Amino acid sequence: MESQVTREEALRLLKQYNKEPFHILHGLTVEGVMRWFAKDQGYGEEEDYWGLVGLLHDIDFEQYPDQHCQKAPELLRGGKVGEDMIHSVCSHGYGLCCDVEPTHPMEKVLFAADELTGLIGAAARMRPSKSTKDMEVSSLKKKFKDKKFAAGCSRDVIRQGAERLGWELDQLFAKTIEAMRSCEDWVNEEMASQG
Repeated sequence: MESQVTREEALRLLKQYNKEPFHILHGLTVEGVMRWFAKDQGYGEEEDYWGLVGLLHDIDFEQYPDQHCQKAPELLRGGKVGEDMIHSVCSHGYGLCCDVEPTHPMEKVLFAADELTGLIGAAARMRPSKSTKDMEVSSLKKKFKDKKFAAGCSRDVIRQGAERLGWELDQLFAKTIEAMRSCEDWVNEEMASQG
């Protein structure tokens, strides 16, 4: 798998359709998480591809929330993104807003980690440190069980994602927390430079 766009082009494309800082932050976070998972899962040579899919995965969500993963192919083709990457981007919405099934290990990771990064991010903002760096799996599990906390983060999708990967929830939680820790400082710097 190789990307047909540079990171600069992908970031410019994301910003063309996303103006809210929260959506830029989420894209950067998922980019960093996917880069970590590429190395963790033995796909280090595909790290850029995994990262760009993470960066672009919600390209259509801000402007077209009712057409999420359905409008994305058009926007991505307009940015000269290749069909393999378009498939990967859309696969994270499988069963929710599209019928593109995640088949590649990277797509399965994206499906599982996307929702979970939202839950972890919300939990981190509640901590005195405002960071993932001191977060434990046990505290995340409490937030996961509290259906009112970050209610927009689908627990069912997170569970399905872990199942698709053949992982226990605790394993997915631990790896995704570690992935978010690995890129937290970089994401904060990127957001500060967006100013």
